[in-house]
Amino acid sequence: MQQQKPFIVVIVGPTAVGKTEFSIELAKRINGEIISGDSMQVYKGMDIGTAKVSTEEMDGVPHHMIDILNPDDTFSAYDFKNRAQTLIDTITAKGKIPIIVGGTGLYIQSLIYNYAFEDETISAEKAQELEEKMQQFETYSNQALHDYLKSFDSESAEAIHPNNRKRVLRAIQFYLKTKKLLSSRMKMQQFTENYDTLLLGMEMSRDLLYDRINKRVDIMLENGLLSEVEQLVEHGYEPCQSMQAIGYKEIVPVVKGSVSLAQAIEKLKQHSRNYAKRQMTWFKNKLDVIWLNKETKSLSLILDEVSAQINRRS
Repeated sequence: MQQQKPFIVVIVGPTAVGKTEFSIELAKRINGEIISGDSMQVYKGMDIGTAKVSTEEMDGVPHHMIDILNPDDTFSAYDFKNRAQTLIDTITAKGKIPIIVGGTGLYIQSLIYNYAFEDETISAEKAQELEEKMQQFETYSNQALHDYLKSFDSESAEAIHPNNRKRVLRAIQFYLKTKKLLSSRMKMQQFTENYDTLLLGMEMSRDLLYDRINKRVDIMLENGLLSEVEQLVEHGYEPCQSMQAIGYKEIVPVVKGSVSLAQAIEKLKQHSRNYAKRQMTWFKNKLDVIWLNKETKSLSLILDEVSAQINRRS
């Protein structure tokens, strides 16, 4: 007899669309606990720039996967999947419903599907060789690095923008470690659901979303984003990968005195809008989402409908 899959609710959507408010109100209605599916909210001290939920906003609803690492720690989709699976088992065992909320698409995909992670373990000698090779790439321009990737994995190069240096380097590193193409691995993923998943997405018109994003950035500045970034730089976190996140990489030059605050704010708003657009494209192309539009229905009505659907399934 096949064992019944655990039931989970997953809420996705672009930045600033209102996932936090919706998830908390839903959790109160269905006796749920929230697991953050955001790649940046795991870091302590990075609160304002990540729009991290406050204790007051949580309103008594337990939240997990927030403030679990220091900014110089590494965190990947693989790490997220392992931690989230354990949390889902624990929450389900208590008779509660796990609600995964986030905008980091690969994290969500890795959790709800049998997403295969390649074994990238290599010997100490090979690791040293790889480290030396990766250091050489630091002298490459973005375009030169992208051209190198294109020389052996044209499909990955086609899918990754030359200016996305982090992803270009990741594709190169994957090949040097495994002698396999990242594009080939993507094709081989088996998308068989691990859970009985209700996959919901929050959306709204682009104009309204972009207006909300611009206002959110203004609020972040009012709440002390500049001071937050100053403290992170003072603690020596500037070189860390976490500081390349939107909301931080734009403000660091202000702290260093090389860019004006007004220029940084404009860049931060633009980067956030671009990111929201990429998120929506990813979710709509990669996941089978039930979309909820807050412009056509009130939050209360959406909550009524979703709660009723969950009560029938769980």
